[in-house]
Amino acid sequence: MAIESLSPAACTTIEEVGSTGVGALTIVFLVLAVSTIVFIARSSSAKETKQYYFCSIYICAFSTLAYFAMLSGQGWTAVAGCRQFFYVRYADYAITFPLIILQLGLIAGAETSIIAATIGAEILYVATFYFASVSVVTTVKWFWFVIGAIALVCVLVSISKNMRESAVTRGGDVASLYGQLATIVTVTFIFYPVYNSCSNMVCT
Repeated sequence: MAIESLSPAACTTIEEVGSTGVGALTIVFLVLAVSTIVFIARSSSAKETKQYYFCSIYICAFSTLAYFAMLSGQGWTAVAGCRQFFYVRYADYAITFPLIILQLGLIAGAETSIIAATIGAEILYVATFYFASVSVVTTVKWFWFVIGAIALVCVLVSISKNMRESAVTRGGDVASLYGQLATIVTVTFIFYPVYNSCSNMVCT
C-alpha cells in the first residue's frame, strides 16, 4: 500500500485562514491573554487555593502562546489538498489538557494514581487524533481515530466516575463545583478536538 505525502513546496497555492478566521483567533487570543493576567493577579493573594490558580495560569498561558503563533502565521504546515493545518493546536492540547485533568483531580481530591492514569489516556487521545488529522491513507486515519476514541472514553469514564466519587466524598460544595467544571471539560474534550480531527479527515 503506497502512502502519499505532501510537502508545502508541492503546493503553488495554499488555502489559508480567511479574515473571519483571523478575527476569531484574535478574539480568543485576547480572552486567553486577559484571563492569564487575571489569574496571575489573583494568585498573589490566594493561599489554600494557590495550586488551582497555578494550573489555570499555565492552561491559559500556553493556549495564549498557541493562538499567538497561529495569528503570527507559525505552527502550521500544508496537508493534502494544499490546506493550512495548524499542528500547534495539538501541541497546545498536549500541554493544557493534562493540566486541566490535574486541576480537576486536585479539586476532587482524587488519588494520584487515578490522576496520572487519566493524564496518560488524555495524552494518548491527543496524540492519536493528531495522527488521524495528518494521515493521508483513509484506513490509517480511521485506525488512529478509533484508538483515540477509546482513549477518550477512558478519560471521560475517569472524570465522570472515579474523580466524581472522590469529589462527592469531600462534601457538597466541592461536589457541586466539580460537577460544573467536569461538565464543561467533558463537552470541551469531546467537541473541540473531535471537530478539528473530523474536519481534517473529511477534507482530506
